[in-house]
Amino acid sequence: MTDDLRTTRPLSDHDARLWATLTHVSALIGIVVGAGFIGWLGPLIILLVLKDRSAFVADHAKTTLNFQITMFIVAVIAAATWIILVGFLLTAAVYVVVIVFSIIAAVAADRGQRYEYPLTIRFIR
Repeated sequence: MTDDLRTTRPLSDHDARLWATLTHVSALIGIVVGAGFIGWLGPLIILLVLKDRSAFVADHAKTTLNFQITMFIVAVIAAATWIILVGFLLTAAVYVVVIVFSIIAAVAADRGQRYEYPLTIRFIR
C-alpha cells in the first residue's frame, strides 16, 4: 500500500498542540509582516489542511480566524475615524490587543487548553 499524501491519520497530542500553537503564532506573524492585513492567512491554511486530523487544531484555527476577522473589522472602523484623531489611538489599541491575546492563546494551545478570544464575533463555527 502506498502512503497517500492526503492522509487523515489523527495527529498525536504533541503535534496537535504544536499546530494549534502555530495557528496563533502564524496570525501574529501575519499581522506584523502583512501590516495587519494577512493575520487570517496562516490560520486558514492550517484549518484547511489539518481540520480532519485534529478537532483541537480545527477549534484553535477557527477561534483564531474569528478573532482576526473581528479585529480587522475593528481596525477598518478605527482607520475611518483617523480624521478626528481618535483613529490613531484606536488602531494602536487594536494592534496591542491582537498581540497580547495572540500570545495568551498560543501559550494556552501549547498547554493543550482550549482558548476563546474575548471581544470576538463567531463568523466561523
